[in-house]
Amino acid sequence: MSVNGVIELNNVTVSFDQNTVLDSINFYLGTGEFCYVIGRTGAGKSSFLKLLYRDVTPDNGLVHVADFDVTRLPDKKIPYLRRRIGVVFQDFQLLPDRNVFDNVGFALRVTGHKKSFIKHRVLEVLGLVGLSHKRNAMPNDLSGGEKQRVVIARALANEPRLLLADEPTGNLDPEASSSIMELLRQINNRGMAVLMVTHDYDVIRKFPARTVQIENGELNDIKII
Repeated sequence: MSVNGVIELNNVTVSFDQNTVLDSINFYLGTGEFCYVIGRTGAGKSSFLKLLYRDVTPDNGLVHVADFDVTRLPDKKIPYLRRRIGVVFQDFQLLPDRNVFDNVGFALRVTGHKKSFIKHRVLEVLGLVGLSHKRNAMPNDLSGGEKQRVVIARALANEPRLLLADEPTGNLDPEASSSIMELLRQINNRGMAVLMVTHDYDVIRKFPARTVQIENGELNDIKII
């Protein structure tokens, strides 16, 4: 893979029960690039994302992500790949019985970091997403936009090279949606690659960036007008 690339897919095919979802697709994402992924429900967007963090393996082709040859990656090394990828989910997936600080610090504890580092890093990423004042709040006390900011902070905790955002504005009102998009662009401007799945064409028009579409098993760059 190119030294400046964070994702590279070469002739990748994925099928389930003899149904081809992705058909010999090629894709490249450079370090620091922002890219939207669009497509109808069932087009293969989820399979595309799962390829990147090795939840799905291709029938054919090569997948490289963050300097890992994902196609040939032994199962025991999958956790190391995933530490280089931050994932932001539409439905938040926060731990309801833990406060904001502990939700963000959870991944760091799992990977064996010391308490002093965890405290420093959690406060750092909460400051980045504008939620330092909410560190002791419980998830149920947060707005949808605030919950998504916690999810983004959690995704950034391990200092990944790539941020995958799966419909991050799907459950938010327009104001909160714009706020989250501004945050994602700020993160991208700091040098992190961002790959975002979305159905919201208004978001793409308001925050334009490279856009690829998955349709009939093919992946192609398109322009949104």
